[in-house]
Amino acid sequence: MEMLYSLFVFLFGLVIGSFLNCVIYRLALPSFSFWKNLGGSSRSYCPNCKHQLAWHDLIPVFSYLFLLGHCRYCKKRISVQYPLVELATGLLFLALFNADIIRNIYLFTIFSFLIIIFVFDLKHYLIPDKVIFPAIIISFLYNVFSLAVGNYSLAQFLNFFWAGLLPALFFFLLFFLSKGKWIGFGDVKLAILMGFFLGFNNVLVALFLAFLFGGIIGIGLIIFGKKTAKSEVPFGPFLVFGTLLALFFGENLINWYLNILVIK
Repeated sequence: MEMLYSLFVFLFGLVIGSFLNCVIYRLALPSFSFWKNLGGSSRSYCPNCKHQLAWHDLIPVFSYLFLLGHCRYCKKRISVQYPLVELATGLLFLALFNADIIRNIYLFTIFSFLIIIFVFDLKHYLIPDKVIFPAIIISFLYNVFSLAVGNYSLAQFLNFFWAGLLPALFFFLLFFLSKGKWIGFGDVKLAILMGFFLGFNNVLVALFLAFLFGGIIGIGLIIFGKKTAKSEVPFGPFLVFGTLLALFFGENLINWYLNILVIK
């Protein structure tokens, strides 16, 4: 039975990943409407030839493999982003799945938003308000709900609350002092979501990992001539990656670091 549940969650994740690809593409369009896409009133189409896609063109991962990564109608290559996002969502949902239904819905929802932010910021150097604001509101309301039903104490609720505000204030200072050259304002809003979602200890881990990997990748891109010291590199994907690592390994990393301090 456990295997059956796992298979269902993975397949569900693939389907959600397919929907997220649709949202990521249409977010860049001036006419984008989140509720229109959620309602399914706008059919999916090929980004190249605009041909409306049939149901058998939309099977997550398998359609891409069956068509060898090309559109059935115009034969243009389909971006590998589509199967990668679908697979990543399926695997992530599988890793997040637990016995708490409400917690599952919350985790799946927030990470769906984070996947959109990761890919969209990577492609367009922008974190859309249409994505980040609903995610912040949902995360805050979940914390309020957890306090109301007794899952969180007042101290725990305040921990999540200040974890959202204080890192965001730090990011805002970076944005203000650099006039947007060091960090974008979308990253300020993303820091609020990270804090509301992770709590104080884990958000510090997430920020440390984001700056660490961001620095390593940035230096690597400069060394290999892909970027210069003045080039713009989106920081949102590193913040999302740090959030993912902190959620799964944050406590272990904190304990490991504290043990090192004790040994010293």
